[in-house]
Amino acid sequence: MSVTTRIGGWTPRARPVRLSALLALYERNFRLIECLTPELEFPFDDAVSYSATDLPLRLTVTERGRFTVGFRLTYEFPDGNGLKREPDLEVRVYRDARLVEALNCPSRPAWLAKDEGDPQAFQFLDDQWGRNLLLHKWLHYLLEHGHGFGLAARPRVALGR
Repeated sequence: MSVTTRIGGWTPRARPVRLSALLALYERNFRLIECLTPELEFPFDDAVSYSATDLPLRLTVTERGRFTVGFRLTYEFPDGNGLKREPDLEVRVYRDARLVEALNCPSRPAWLAKDEGDPQAFQFLDDQWGRNLLLHKWLHYLLEHGHGFGLAARPRVALGR
C-alpha cells in the first residue's frame, strides 16, 4: 500500500487559493508526521532513521511545549567544511489542533494583515505554501523509502521537563 493510498490520494495545487487550503495542507502534513513518528510526544531529543534506499534522516527536537513540539528534519551531507544540511526544515507540531507547520525559522516576524487585499498577506500565504508543500512531498518520499522514528534506536528522555 502506498503512502498516497493511506493518506487519501490528495494532490496539492501548485499555489494556494486561500488560507483554508494552507490549513488543509497543515492537516495532511500532520497525518504524514503521525506515520513517520507515531509517538507525537517525541520521547527523544535526537534520532536518526536509516533506510536501505535513502540517506540517513536526522530529527532533532528543538522545543517542547504543552501542546506543541518543534524539531529540525534534515539530511546531513559531509562536505569540506563539516556537515551540509539539506533540506533543513524547522517544523512545529500542534498536537491539540492536529496540524504541522514547516517554518522558515523559529522566530519569524509576526504577520499582520490589515485587509483582504494586503500584499503582505498574499506573500505570507505564498511563502508558507511553498515550505509546507516541500514538507508534504518530502514526507511522502521519506515514507515511501521506509523511514520512520517509531522503532528508531534512540535514548528516551523524561517528558515532564
